[in-house]
Amino acid sequence: MSERRFRVPHTLVLLFSMVILAYIATLVLPQGEFERQTNEKGREEVVAGSYQHLEEGETQPPWVVLTAVPKGMEAAAEVIFFIFIIGGFFGVFRATGASDASIGWLLNRLRHRPGLLIFGGMLIFAVGSSTIGMAEEYLPFVPLLLVMTIGLGMDAVVAVGLLCVGYGVGYGTAVLNPFTVVVAWSVADLPPSSGQGYRLILLVVFLAVGFHHVWSYAKRVRDNPSSSLVADIEPDPSLQVRTDVPVTWRHLGVLAALAFTLGLLVWGIKVHEWYLIPMGATFVALSVVIAAIAWISADKAASAFCEGAAELTTTALLVGVARGIQVVLDDGQVVDTIIHGISQPLESLNPALSAAGMFLVQSACNLFIPSGSGQAYVTMPLMAPLADLVGISRQTAVLAFQFGDGFTNILVPTNAVLVGILAMARIPYDRWVRFILPFMIKVWILGSIALAITVWFPELTGFQ
Repeated sequence: MSERRFRVPHTLVLLFSMVILAYIATLVLPQGEFERQTNEKGREEVVAGSYQHLEEGETQPPWVVLTAVPKGMEAAAEVIFFIFIIGGFFGVFRATGASDASIGWLLNRLRHRPGLLIFGGMLIFAVGSSTIGMAEEYLPFVPLLLVMTIGLGMDAVVAVGLLCVGYGVGYGTAVLNPFTVVVAWSVADLPPSSGQGYRLILLVVFLAVGFHHVWSYAKRVRDNPSSSLVADIEPDPSLQVRTDVPVTWRHLGVLAALAFTLGLLVWGIKVHEWYLIPMGATFVALSVVIAAIAWISADKAASAFCEGAAELTTTALLVGVARGIQVVLDDGQVVDTIIHGISQPLESLNPALSAAGMFLVQSACNLFIPSGSGQAYVTMPLMAPLADLVGISRQTAVLAFQFGDGFTNILVPTNAVLVGILAMARIPYDRWVRFILPFMIKVWILGSIALAITVWFPELTGFQ
């Protein structure tokens, strides 16, 4: 008899199951609400201690679990369409060849300097994830990294480690990631770009910790190959990549246009409080510009845009279904009841410990909702008003979400990107856990300290 192994359900299954659980919660939990007031900054906040049960609430019919899906997509329409635009841009960007050529060039120059290879690669991936939310786009570079690290006497774990730790740090401390921090700012009703200086400092700190972790393991493997976590696993013999893709003037023009656009976005968000519509329009314009610079025909650019958008269809659907969970809870009038229940144990703690507790809650949530945008829509409507109740800033709650989502992405088996990368590198999941868990322990400790600092020094960190 063959042994049956547990398989983690598809994320869409998990989210729709949560829609059903949300409906059950509306039947089981008492309906209630907090009083709300508008503060001096014009932001609506719950009034601490004002929770009260509603005696005459209406019970929702069972078919709301179905209507919640289209309602959720309608409610999250701006984010969903922005995701499609971002996907389309990436499709055109890849079609220009600038991404392959530039990253290949940088990594090729560092291949004989393993320490610089690891740090340089991690920095590239961290910046890409922190600014424009790159993740799936890194998959094509896995074979290149494998060839380099194995050729330099290291192993596949080092290749995946520098990629995943880099992109995990980028997501966890993101300053402009449109899929996570920008969405969380919107849900928490916060001004864009707030607290970016502190996030940049955290990116440097966590990148240093990540580099130390990966480089320490890499040196150990170089000195003693038998200490490799995958010493008994042969690399894919068919693994071949090109490392001599030339960087042309057109590629440089595309990269210059991208750099200019990122600067424009930072300015627009900070000065004019741009959000999804102007940001989406900017990426549409950038797609046209880089296609022209790369001398790509209109038909080819259009096809690449559509293909790139199609690749993010699943992400867009997950965002809509995740928003449906909130629709069911809102219509069932139990959101404030849940906030009240969560706040009780956290209210008994001091604010710094409450912030650390939010970090742990978000880390656990990422096991079930590995989509950053989806998790923001599910958890931030609860965490933002909870922050008001326990006496911490909403910006701290957003940072706790970023930590929980971004860093845990490189650990949870429900993250499709991580699973795909491990499969390409032939690294069993249990071996990966042995490598990454010590780093995650450091992250949980340092992250809790970083959150406590925002509570103790709000003026200094900009988390007010």
